[in-house]
Amino acid sequence: MNYSEQAQWQTIMRCLPQSYQLSPLDLPQEEHWNWHENQIHLDTYRNAQASAKIILFHGVGTNGRQMTTIIGRPLALDGYEVIALDMPLYGVTSICQKKTVSYEDWVQLGSDYIDYELSRDSRPIFLYGLSAGGMETYHVACKNKHVQGIIGMTFLDQRDQQVRRETTRNAFWAAVGTPLAGLSVRLGLGKLKMKMSVCSKMSALCNDQECLKAMLKDKTSAGNAVPMKFIHSYMTYKPEIEPEEFDRCPILLTQPEMDRWTPLHLSQLFLQRIQHVPVTIKILANGGHYPIEETALQQLHDAISEFLSNLLEKPSGSSLER
Repeated sequence: MNYSEQAQWQTIMRCLPQSYQLSPLDLPQEEHWNWHENQIHLDTYRNAQASAKIILFHGVGTNGRQMTTIIGRPLALDGYEVIALDMPLYGVTSICQKKTVSYEDWVQLGSDYIDYELSRDSRPIFLYGLSAGGMETYHVACKNKHVQGIIGMTFLDQRDQQVRRETTRNAFWAAVGTPLAGLSVRLGLGKLKMKMSVCSKMSALCNDQECLKAMLKDKTSAGNAVPMKFIHSYMTYKPEIEPEEFDRCPILLTQPEMDRWTPLHLSQLFLQRIQHVPVTIKILANGGHYPIEETALQQLHDAISEFLSNLLEKPSGSSLER
C-alpha cells in the first residue's frame, strides 16, 4: 500500500503552513523494504550527491508521511538524502501476521535498516525521531555503532515512574497500565489490541484542535490500536547501553516550547545522565508536541541543519532523484 491510497495524511498536511504542504511535484518516492516478510514502507528523497543520509522515525501517534511533511522535505531541499520509515503497525507498512509486533522489533528494524543503507554506500547516517521516535533514535544508536548523530523531539525513559505518571492519560494508567499489559502478555493475550489514545495523553499530541481531530481519526497514526505486547515492551524496554555509559554520538533535543504531553523536564531526566557525548537542547518557540506552528517548524529545521553542518561538510548538492 502507498500513501496515494490513503487520504488522511493530506487532511493533516493541510493544517501545516503553506510552505510545508506537498504539491504533486514535491512528493517523496515511495519504496518498500522487505524485513522478515514485513513490507516496510519508505518515503524517500534519494540524492546520490548528498553527503549524508537522515532516517526519520515517527512515534506512537504519528507515521512516516507526517515526518516527511514537517522535516523530511525541508532537509531534502538542503541536499540531504532523507528516508522516513513506517514502523510495523503504523502508516502503510504491511506486516506479516506470524508474529505479534513488539517495541524490540522497532529497535531491531531501525538497526537493520541502517545496515541495509550502509550496504548500498558508506555515507554517514543520522537519525531523527519525533515523540517516542526520539528515544528510539537512542535505542537504535545503542544497538548500531554506525550512527553519527541523533536528534529527538523527546527522550523519554518510560521505565521512570515520573515519566509514566506525566505522559499516560491519567493516574490509573500511570499506576497499573504497564503491569496490566505485562499480565496480558503472560496470560497469552499479547495480541489483544488497545487504542493508544485510551492509555496515553494523545489529546496533547497537537495544539491545533482541527489537526488533532484529523490525527485522532487516522487509524495509521494517532487513531491506531496496538497489541498489549507492544505496549508492555515499549514501557519496559532496557537499552543496550545505559545513558551513563553512552559514548556513540552527539545528541540534539529539539524541544517544542508549548509541548503539553512531554515537556522539557521529562527529557532532562534522561539527558542529564549522559556524560560522554555532547548534548544540545534547542527550544522551538510556541511549538506543540507535533509541531505545526510555522516558527517552531523553521526553528526545528534550523536546529537540525546547524547540528548536521557542525558534524559534516556542507551537503554537496540539492538535486533529488525521482
